Amino acid sequence: MGKRVLKTKLCDMLGIEYPILSAGMGPTLIGEKTGAPVELVVAVSEAGGLGVLGGSAYTVDELQQAIREIKRQTDKPYGVDLLLPKYLDLKGGIGGADATELPLSEVLKTIPQAHQEWIHKIKQEMQLPDVEIMIRRNTTTMFPKESIQVCIDERVPLFCAGLGNPGFMVKDAHAAGMKVLGITGNAKNAKRMADSGVDLLVAQGHEGGGHTGRIGTMVLLPAAIDAAHPVPVLAAGGIGDGRGLAAALAMGCAGVWVGTRFLATDEGGALDINKQKIVQSTDEGTRVSTSYTGKTLRASYNQFHDLWENSRLEPLPFPTQVLISSALLASFIEANKTDFVGGLAGQVSGIIKEIKPAARVLAEMVEEAADIITRKLPESVVVK
Repeated sequence: MGKRVLKTKLCDMLGIEYPILSAGMGPTLIGEKTGAPVELVVAVSEAGGLGVLGGSAYTVDELQQAIREIKRQTDKPYGVDLLLPKYLDLKGGIGGADATELPLSEVLKTIPQAHQEWIHKIKQEMQLPDVEIMIRRNTTTMFPKESIQVCIDERVPLFCAGLGNPGFMVKDAHAAGMKVLGITGNAKNAKRMADSGVDLLVAQGHEGGGHTGRIGTMVLLPAAIDAAHPVPVLAAGGIGDGRGLAAALAMGCAGVWVGTRFLATDEGGALDINKQKIVQSTDEGTRVSTSYTGKTLRASYNQFHDLWENSRLEPLPFPTQVLISSALLASFIEANKTDFVGGLAGQVSGIIKEIKPAARVLAEMVEEAADIITRKLPESVVVK
């Protein structure tokens, strides 16, 4: 059998073969560059989808280097995902141009006393080692304006805002020949983003890994499609095989935005322990909590979730809460207390049983979806 053809208007918009994008996933801990690295981006794009770089852990210079490395390895379209938190001044970063690395142990002294005492209490009770992490104050998240300019200068085919509304940059992006994508978890925000001028919108349901909202994918998709019309909508949350892709297309989506399934690949940037958590998971093996970032975030269930819930502390605003989770998770990893470690992952973890190459994941997804649409669905449904 020849190569499958599975095209939507998304393929024509982005110049890709298949309507599948890998999510621009970021790291779990401060100091990591896990998630969606260059290798995953290239693998997905070369396989006919569109790989998206998770750029939140890079410095501005490293972001430019990563983009250029992608372009060196492939001539296929790709994307870059950055975080645009509301608290940041888009005219500049935090800390000024001379921003440097700071020890996490020093920065922790600036958080509320109750939170400091709780960290100390946990480390003492569990006899956790001290693990020093350096916090880089010149990351793309702290310098969004400069990071966006790098993407424009490098003419990144698709800019993705993993957090925040990128409408303010659409005009400049279009002038550089770029497309802009936003992500939403509800219909109200879908309309707001569509009105701001974005080219594409990802509607992510509650099932999704990482930062996620309250509305399930099946309910969110038609509402978001209606609210964002005529902006094309991609489905996210609970999609990990061809069945999910076929369902998204049947709902009226132009394509899919896939995170957890591509995280659990040979090229996926998750720590090995977190990949194994995904493979070993059941459909109830994830938890939504504010423990990691201060925002509602879904990750593989682990006992850190329980520690935080029992603390009865209020989460600190994003990204300050990340200081707490990074300090403890780094110590858990060092102490090999794997029951307290778990990375970002969606409920789709329950159907992922194998770590395999990203190209194979994409090919199998396309084949299964095409088979459902062309053969299985007509056989199982009678229409008169």
